[in-house]
Amino acid sequence: MRKVALFAGMLTASVLAGGATAYTVAKATEKENGVRRPAVEFASNVGTHFTAYEEGGYPDLTYAAENAVKGVVNIVNTQEVPTPAGSYGGEYGGGFEQFFDLFGIPRGYERQQQPQRPREQKSGGSGVIISPDGYIVTNNHVVENASKLKVTLNDKRSFDAKVIGTDPTTDVALIKIEAEDLPTIPMGDSDDLRLGEWVLAIGSPYGLQSTITAGIVSAKGRSLKALPSQYSLESFIQTDAAVNPGNSGGALVNTRGELVGINTLIQSQTGSYIGYSFAVPTSIVRKVVVDLKEHGVVQRAVLGISYVPLTEEYLETEEGKATGIETPGGLYVAEVDPEGAAYEAGIRKGDVIVEFDGVKIEGSAGLSEEMAKHRPNDKVTIGVKKGADVKQIDVVLRNRAGNTEVITKEVVSAYDALGGRFAEVTDKTRKTLKIDGGVQVVGIEPGGILESARIRKGYVITHINDRPVRSVADLNRITSKIEYIEGVYPDGRVVAYSPTVK
Repeated sequence: MRKVALFAGMLTASVLAGGATAYTVAKATEKENGVRRPAVEFASNVGTHFTAYEEGGYPDLTYAAENAVKGVVNIVNTQEVPTPAGSYGGEYGGGFEQFFDLFGIPRGYERQQQPQRPREQKSGGSGVIISPDGYIVTNNHVVENASKLKVTLNDKRSFDAKVIGTDPTTDVALIKIEAEDLPTIPMGDSDDLRLGEWVLAIGSPYGLQSTITAGIVSAKGRSLKALPSQYSLESFIQTDAAVNPGNSGGALVNTRGELVGINTLIQSQTGSYIGYSFAVPTSIVRKVVVDLKEHGVVQRAVLGISYVPLTEEYLETEEGKATGIETPGGLYVAEVDPEGAAYEAGIRKGDVIVEFDGVKIEGSAGLSEEMAKHRPNDKVTIGVKKGADVKQIDVVLRNRAGNTEVITKEVVSAYDALGGRFAEVTDKTRKTLKIDGGVQVVGIEPGGILESARIRKGYVITHINDRPVRSVADLNRITSKIEYIEGVYPDGRVVAYSPTVK
């Protein structure tokens, strides 16, 4: 510290000496010419080479930062996970079994005598207060599998939180703490965001609560195929605001301090920010939160179609050339569920969707975002290109079960209950296995019927509770308890299962 002080003192002396020298030169110039002039003349304006400065015409982020930061919280997710077999941590240390070896006691004896106790595993994230009475929106993956949630406010007060509802499809969750008169962030309209507009990301990266970073809107309507659900709805806001682990569930706000998105993920090979971050827009968040609060589950509307974006790359493929379409743009309808909303309205295979309630549809993310704003039984108008003509078709949307009723938390489709990922069976597989149709298990998720019944990947489900299953859509129409599953493995073995999971 003394060396720094000395150096500072020397620097000050040098500056003073320099100042004296400059003063002497100026005085000498004044004496010589009889007029006092500065030693160097500087430009008084920027001239005609630059854009004129506009007072108040540039973004000031301090208002948004100082206000919005009060409505962002830190969330700690505590999970109880089983201690791995053979693990001797804690007070015993890793060499406890070697202690038994000295006395000739078989290995594993201690495990038999001492019951395995679950250990705690913690993870962190962020959340946004959206009402003064304690409702907080965050990401599903921030609160997933939590045995306990702890929320810490910007003023350092802490509360236990309970989960109101989650939606893995959009990675949005709603939780609540028992508190009153909390600071909130007003909900903005993400549809009004413009490319290049300044935004702030607020959260707790690496546990550093109330961290604020700034960036611009780099793109809208991004689809990354990042969410695990087969029915995931992705239409992200892309920004270059620095977002890191712990920012998940935090706020993306505009310069007015309004919430325009929930920070959700980054695209990085290292796991840390490298220039891209993505947020769920409030156009989706708003509707999801209302559904979770009122019903505990999102009222998801579906058209009952599968489609392919008509990009230049797709049209150059053999499959694309077979459509006979040469102009890119819109969504090519590849399959239509005969019991779905689209078929009922007159939409058929080969049609091209170009508009949804007046919004131009370029790709799958655009349609996903528009669909996410609606509920079953909503009436929408879809612009459909049939040949050279574009027709406006009115469609009454349905839920995944194929009707317009409200879905409650207790109603679980076979798709969700099975706990897996599925694919339609190809014509070749149908001929080989001599089946009319079915869905093939391509992934198994923990906690579902597939895992508990020990069904393996590759298994083709042909019937559930004696009801035929010919497509993934059929899995969503079955909402009764699954008691019997029939199917066949790729080697031709016909196997039936009776699940024990309730």
